[in-house]
Amino acid sequence: MQIEELLNEGLKREYKVTVAVNELNEKLDAVLNEFRATAKLNGFRPGKAPLSLLKKMYGERAQGQVISEAMQETSAKLFEEKEIRPALRPEVDMDEYKDGTDLEYTLKVEILPEVNVEDFKAPALERWVAEVADKDLDEALERIAGQQKSFKKAAKTAKSKEGDAVLIDYLGRIDGEAFDGGAAEDHQLELGSGMFIPGFEDQLVGSKAGEEKIVKVTFPAEYHSKDLAGKEAEFTVNVKEVRRPAEAEVNDELAKNLGLEDLDGLKEALKGQLEADNNSLTRAHLKRKLLDSLADSYDFAVPAGMVDLEFAQIWEQIKRDAVMSGEAKAEDFEGKDAPEDEAEAAEFRAIAERRVRLGLLLSEIGVKNEVQVTQEEVNRKIIEEARRFPGQESQVFEFYQKNEEARAQLRAPIFEEKVVDFVIEQADLTDKTVSREDLEAAVREIDEEEANPVKAKKTPAKKKAPAKKAAPKKAAAKKAPAKKAPAKKAAAKKADKE
Repeated sequence: MQIEELLNEGLKREYKVTVAVNELNEKLDAVLNEFRATAKLNGFRPGKAPLSLLKKMYGERAQGQVISEAMQETSAKLFEEKEIRPALRPEVDMDEYKDGTDLEYTLKVEILPEVNVEDFKAPALERWVAEVADKDLDEALERIAGQQKSFKKAAKTAKSKEGDAVLIDYLGRIDGEAFDGGAAEDHQLELGSGMFIPGFEDQLVGSKAGEEKIVKVTFPAEYHSKDLAGKEAEFTVNVKEVRRPAEAEVNDELAKNLGLEDLDGLKEALKGQLEADNNSLTRAHLKRKLLDSLADSYDFAVPAGMVDLEFAQIWEQIKRDAVMSGEAKAEDFEGKDAPEDEAEAAEFRAIAERRVRLGLLLSEIGVKNEVQVTQEEVNRKIIEEARRFPGQESQVFEFYQKNEEARAQLRAPIFEEKVVDFVIEQADLTDKTVSREDLEAAVREIDEEEANPVKAKKTPAKKKAPAKKAAPKKAAAKKAPAKKAPAKKAAAKKADKE
């Protein structure tokens, strides 16, 4: 093998590799001999067919195998000799090979930069800590009570209004024929909840106990059942009761309804949940401060190809968010692989470069300090992924079992988080007590900036009321009967990238 260096500029390398024809012929004869051992040719016993005949019959196939193997072997040897760590898959160019000649090809590759972390020292950081205040616990209890809303029977003359519930029997028909899933008895429906198809609940507002209503609706075009999608239906609805909402009180009875012994038990469980939430917020904020500090302290060249890939991911996320929020349509982005605004594109590229640099830095810190990801940790992540696809768990497990690259993609974020934890453990931390509201606002601003960096800078995140919290895990949420008209699907939450 001969190697000629064609380019050595920054992190870019280009080489011309030549493999002598006699070396190729030796490999070709070896492959043909392997074929001879199993080939069944008329007039010849297994393993006795002449090489010339095998070359005539299998030469093209064998030659393709030889060239492929020669390129893999010589590329690996080149990287070893030149001590090259490829940043991405190398680009290989080769003209059509002519039989009886040397094999020549060019190999272009970007290498990983040398990142010196020999003298790495974790930075000093301010850690924001929020204690569970009495008002936070009281607000959480009130939210849980609100989620446990119950309804009480109203007077027979009472007319229903939005926010009330009605106890109904209903039967649906399409073209005069009843259909599966279109009937129920003694079903409680909260008006304005959006649990039934659009228009159904609206037509029951103003109804009274004992009334029969004819509700006419059209199933959405995107309805999950193709037999019903886009079709007009007529429901005969008998209103048996009108029920007024009655908010649950914060007392022992509320706790018992949630599977706990008393109010003190509920408070204890809820306080533990709020403390865990606060700790999670604290870590998210601290991680961002750590990354900011590292970004300010380290500046080294990064592979342009890796930056291009990260830039493309950022741009795809921006496009998806714009379409999902209704700010733009998918066709608005057709043929656009970057923002039209050059300043905005430059800012996205700077963010992509920062992310790549931090990723490489954390990787080097992790390797230097022997941070390991166990197979058990990867398996737990695979199980999490499998749970996202009910009924297809076995296919998910099989996919990751057979796909090493997919397993590596799961391993990478686990490794990064463990490196971050390692650095935080070494850091000089100074605690600062803040309110939960301030901590939430700071983390929300980080999330919004990660989701849309340019927009977040133009429109600073506003403080919002804390998001509603679910009741403790012991409390089981009641589900509406399966045979009712299906509920609207909630919009999927986007996964923010750190």
